[in-house]
Amino acid sequence: MEPLANRIRPQTIDEVVGQEHLVGEGKPLRVAIEKKHRFSFILWGPPGTGKTTIARIYAKALDADLYELSAVSAGKDDIRKIVGEGSVGAKLELGKPKVLFLDEIHRFNKSQQDFLLPYVESGELTLIGATTENPSFEVIPALLSRSRVFVLESLSEESLRAILKRAKIKLGKGSFDWLLGYANGDARKALTMLEGAQKLYGEVTIEALNKAEESSHLRYDKKGEEHYDTISAFIKSMRASQPDAAMYYLARMIESGEDPLFIARRMVIFASEDIGLAQPTALVVANEVFRACETIGYPECAINLAHGVAYLANAQKDRSAYDALRAAQEDVRALGNLPIPKNIRNAPTKLMKDLGYGKDYKKYDTESYLPEKLKDKKYFEK
Repeated sequence: MEPLANRIRPQTIDEVVGQEHLVGEGKPLRVAIEKKHRFSFILWGPPGTGKTTIARIYAKALDADLYELSAVSAGKDDIRKIVGEGSVGAKLELGKPKVLFLDEIHRFNKSQQDFLLPYVESGELTLIGATTENPSFEVIPALLSRSRVFVLESLSEESLRAILKRAKIKLGKGSFDWLLGYANGDARKALTMLEGAQKLYGEVTIEALNKAEESSHLRYDKKGEEHYDTISAFIKSMRASQPDAAMYYLARMIESGEDPLFIARRMVIFASEDIGLAQPTALVVANEVFRACETIGYPECAINLAHGVAYLANAQKDRSAYDALRAAQEDVRALGNLPIPKNIRNAPTKLMKDLGYGKDYKKYDTESYLPEKLKDKKYFEK
């Protein structure tokens, strides 16, 4: 049986609850649907606010062939299958327009977005992108300039109540309010929990909802505590040379849809901060992992991340370069710009030479080149 959220999904623009600023009378998306205007657009908003629903209603209004892809798992080959083997910009065959609904468009890397661009530009595909991230940062400018951006808002409690009532499932005392607080403006989240509690316990009470929440999958808020706790555990596991623990936390982040570039950036930092001089090639590996994530994207770049994690976790560790930098920074902050010894100053003019700049400089001098006040200071502890 289809999930409850799909079974009660609105089929027409009049059935959509919430987003009045977009679908209310005279508002842009309603007008586009009613007048069958065909153009590409991006729906930006929190989860469970109606992005998929609006895309399906729009495609239906155009009498278009709708193709739904998730950028988490889709790639260039999926686009090729939709547009066929003809060259980009080839004369379009008469028939139904093709609408591509690309969920989580921010997961498409630059190369994939570049590949999609000419099909959108030529009209061979009408793109509807859905994203929870700011498209200004996640969508390439060329694609963004050819699309309108519509911002969706978290659903109000009034809207959520109306949606939950459509489910026609009896709720125990206080259950409505429990679901509203749990959903935090996300209709799909509320409906999924409602359905889960009913299936597991036969009735929807606060007790049943609490039990259902405890047995649900781990939640991962990319901006919340779980995000920071997991990346912290990941880094500390690699630092402790525990590849099994590091791989587990990597898997948690991947399965939760964490941005692979965020993970790879932390690995690049780790390669210099914690491995450093012990194994300088670690920085090369980490940078290549970042590059792979940037050019390949999910799901395949998960393998590159795993390769890098195994290497970094098993590498010897040496924080001497990192510790030396931090110690030197402390002195700079405390003492300011101390005078640089004259013998190592640049002397491009005669005046500077007359003032002693560069005088008695020796290429391999054993005397300290630090400012006089710090000449006996040791930053590297070997």
